Amino acid sequence: QVQLVESGGGLVQPGGSLRLSCVVSGSVFRLNAMHWYRQAPGGKEREVVATITSEGSANYVDSVKGRFTISRDAAKNMVYLQMDSLKPEDTAVYYCNARGYSDSNYEHAFSSWGQGIQVTVSA
Repeated sequence: QVQLVESGGGLVQPGGSLRLSCVVSGSVFRLNAMHWYRQAPGGKEREVVATITSEGSANYVDSVKGRFTISRDAAKNMVYLQMDSLKPEDTAVYYCNARGYSDSNYEHAFSSWGQGIQVTVSA
């Protein structure tokens, strides 16, 4: 099994910054793309916020471009989301997602999720 644990959320004022971290542990042979998703309150659908490939190429949803930065530390099996210039509309539960393989034969693929962490942007 593969486990993900997020940390770093909390309450911040508009214009402030937070850094989310996610550590991946368990039966991991190879990590491929890693993602941050979020789900805003009010029954909104979960949306992908940022993605980083194993080669380090990053993509972002338009609403966070220029404000959020995704990065990863392959040696530590960690992914980060630096969030700057936060806005009230960034308020959501943020989820880390990791995809890869648990074995060297590439027979057992996984796509695992963290439990989610609350980010609230409010004055």
